[in-house]
Amino acid sequence: MLDFRDFTAVTTIGDLLLRAARDTPDHDALVFPDARLTYRGLAEAAIRRARALHALGVGPGDHVGILLPSRLEYAELFFATALLGAVSVPINARYRALELRYLVANADLKVIVTTGQVTDKVDFIERLTEAFPDLATQPAAMPLSLSEAPCLAAIALIGESTAPGFLSAAAVDELGETIPPEAIERMRRRVRVRDTGLILYTSGTTSHPKGCLIAHEALVRTAQGLAIRYEMTDRDVFWSPLPMFHIGALFPLCATFAVGGTYVSMPHFEGGEALRLIERERATIGYPAFGTFIADMIYHPEFDQRDLSSLRLMNSNMAMQPPAFREALRRKMPDCIQVGTFGMTETSGTVTTSFPQDSYEARTQRLGKPLDGVDLRVVDPEGNDMAPGEVGEILVRGFGVFTAYYKDPDKTAEALRDGWFHSGDLGALDADGTLMFHGRLKDMLKVGGENVAAHEIESVLNQHEAVKLCQVVGRADPRLIEVPVAFVELVPGAEIGPEDLVDFCRGKIASFKVPREVRFITEWPMSASKIQKFRLREMAEAG
Repeated sequence: MLDFRDFTAVTTIGDLLLRAARDTPDHDALVFPDARLTYRGLAEAAIRRARALHALGVGPGDHVGILLPSRLEYAELFFATALLGAVSVPINARYRALELRYLVANADLKVIVTTGQVTDKVDFIERLTEAFPDLATQPAAMPLSLSEAPCLAAIALIGESTAPGFLSAAAVDELGETIPPEAIERMRRRVRVRDTGLILYTSGTTSHPKGCLIAHEALVRTAQGLAIRYEMTDRDVFWSPLPMFHIGALFPLCATFAVGGTYVSMPHFEGGEALRLIERERATIGYPAFGTFIADMIYHPEFDQRDLSSLRLMNSNMAMQPPAFREALRRKMPDCIQVGTFGMTETSGTVTTSFPQDSYEARTQRLGKPLDGVDLRVVDPEGNDMAPGEVGEILVRGFGVFTAYYKDPDKTAEALRDGWFHSGDLGALDADGTLMFHGRLKDMLKVGGENVAAHEIESVLNQHEAVKLCQVVGRADPRLIEVPVAFVELVPGAEIGPEDLVDFCRGKIASFKVPREVRFITEWPMSASKIQKFRLREMAEAG
């Protein structure tokens, strides 16, 4: 029988914050290693920044670029933009000049908000000036006039930095004082849940990144679905190391705000700092998600010294991790519920995840079931549903699916067909409807005419106790078209030769799948959270 009490109160991104500020005003909303902010404080700061953005000409539908490390001001600007009915465009903090130039122009950004030097290696003013050399000769008054970014009216700074072509924080704050709060309130009330609230650019491999249009409803309902699945309450402290320009940070942030909990993050991930932060804040939910983050924590010298007993649930994706990972987490956090998750930018985050009540085997050997209201299929190249256990392409339908790729109707039509999002990911459903990921559709090698999934070889190598992380790519071969090459990071202190790992694979997989070469690596080419395989392919080809 239908439970009339079980309903989802869908709202906009801005109202999600205001509702939490009304219900738990003095509760910590955000915590960073050196700063924290209550819901009341965050709502007031978001309104103040919305006034400043509106003074810079930002209104409903305008695109606002946020080029900042993860910090309090990032969240303030994200919610400020939503209150205006404008569209946030988070910019990957790793982007260099060419990438910045493309995104700023492609996204039709009206305003960018950034800061000066963040670390010795990162200076956003320098990077933007390199991308747009005309900034150095721009007049002090708005608007900007850049031939390569005709929509861009202003670049606003936060902090103490100043530079030609950039508006200082003091000047922006002064402009904001000219906008009455009532003007922001009027715009907030006009925002619809199906309006675009966010454009997130996916990492490109062979072409430019694509801008995913994500509606307020898509982000908020996906967040609410995660909160329901994980049985979250206002007592939860949700720790995530993912940068705030990543979907894996923004939708858990909204999930936490949906229940009035506390979201804990950090400007830059470092394993020891992460462990100390979890211990200090008594985090109850951990969301490292990716093997690179988990590995840096597990093999950090402080791992066994830190008290992680407050964690009741952690998204560790143990089904995707080497045995050493699984054993370390089981030993260190015996009472923590480990769960698996599958999702992506185009689905506003999570598609499937475990129920906390699932068996240990189900939670650690597979990636869970779809959120309520999300449909999933696994199909062959002709679109026929695969039998349980058979591998095919994962298709998704539901409230979280993106609306379109910005200004790219061809790729939109390719991805969104017959009401389903064609993910390009390979997976298999078991008889119970639980998903397992089997790699990217395009992450296939052609070895002597045989299709080989890189993920299959990686799964074998990851079983070796000396392997910390492994990635397999193809290298061109004049006789076999291409052959597999494995890049391996060893567990600290492990001593083993490349041929030992090649021998380990023999007899476990067909001979044509066995890596022709194993290369040891200590530093991976990374995007925000994932290893960039196209860089590894370049390294393999270069020898």
